[in-house]
Amino acid sequence: MDARAEADADAGGTAVSAVLEVRDLHKAYAGVRAVDGVSFDVQAGSITGLIGPNGSGKSTTIDGISGFQPLDSGTVRLGGADITGMASHRIARAGLMRTFQTVRVYERLSLRENLMIAAQQFDAAGWIDELLRTKRYRGAIAAGEARARELTRMIGLMKYWEAPTGILSYGQKKLVALAAALMPKPRIVVLDEPVAGVNPTRIREVEEVLQTLNAAGETFLIVEHNVEFITTLCHHVIVLDQGRKLSEGSAEAIHADARVLEAYLGVAPELEEAEA
Repeated sequence: MDARAEADADAGGTAVSAVLEVRDLHKAYAGVRAVDGVSFDVQAGSITGLIGPNGSGKSTTIDGISGFQPLDSGTVRLGGADITGMASHRIARAGLMRTFQTVRVYERLSLRENLMIAAQQFDAAGWIDELLRTKRYRGAIAAGEARARELTRMIGLMKYWEAPTGILSYGQKKLVALAAALMPKPRIVVLDEPVAGVNPTRIREVEEVLQTLNAAGETFLIVEHNVEFITTLCHHVIVLDQGRKLSEGSAEAIHADARVLEAYLGVAPELEEAEA
């Protein structure tokens, strides 16, 4: 039984609206508390943002959730099943995929080949199926190519279907990495700074692509320094500061929260007015 099947079995068939449940996460480095009791939910079908100043614990939080570093304590549940402490590849098979700040694509391979490689890591066909070109292998290839074409159209890069990804812009490569993460039809994709280093024109394109994918049913947790991007796009926003959850709510509520402004600007709005 693979990790995703185990997750379904552990959930016992119980319907849960929160696809990802994070409870009381803790992580310290040499006595410094990078993450200190962080808890939040990501609802199925939502775009949820995770923001905070440098050093607030965002990267450590998502690394712990996705299995790229161990947590000291806390619980992570995916689709109702406990995935705490699982290896990153098992968490991916359970249905949580992620992208990284540094874009990862095979630049000498075509866009199609990049997505097919992403699909083959998760399909049911083994090396014997591939060697013998079995019905299961042929079915996996057909399904993978159909999924790859669908996602390539949705990210707006169909004209580069057979082009090497090395010719694409940095922002376009980030879209390819996003499509690759979506190939196995995960429950949720965690995006680590999807518009960092992307020019302003491309940022709007990334926003539109994410809205299109979300309208098609995809769920995202987005970590990003670009607060305007997050508050424009996300249904729900979580703010971290110094390893703790400072605030959460709608984009409008976050914009109006004096604690958030103080964390980012270093001074409370009322103090600025008094000084003026």
